[in-house]
Amino acid sequence: MRHRKQKGKLSRSASHRKALMMNLSREVIEHERIQTTEAKAKAVKPELERLITLARRGDAHSRRQAMARLGQDKFIVYRLFEELAPRYADRNGGYTRILKLGPRRSDSTEMVFLELV
Repeated sequence: MRHRKQKGKLSRSASHRKALMMNLSREVIEHERIQTTEAKAKAVKPELERLITLARRGDAHSRRQAMARLGQDKFIVYRLFEELAPRYADRNGGYTRILKLGPRRSDSTEMVFLELV
């Protein structure tokens, strides 16, 4: 049964969805603000919040978990743990924000900015 399963499928297979979430998370951590569709932003937001919470813990196990979620990218994990985690040390969640931009011209898909607060 799939009762209360919140993630959307985004018209992708499981492996494609996993790769998409990984890439979007890495881009937000690297650039701190990305432009994407509303559906993708809403799907990746909880994943990103979990990663920042892991980084706030800061121990070796949470670092390994972040490496697994971010595709073994040491630069991104370093940035997450050493630069972003101290910024959110006194904040109890709500590390990301979605700003609506309006529809995309080609296919009228709602576009948004996904950014770190």
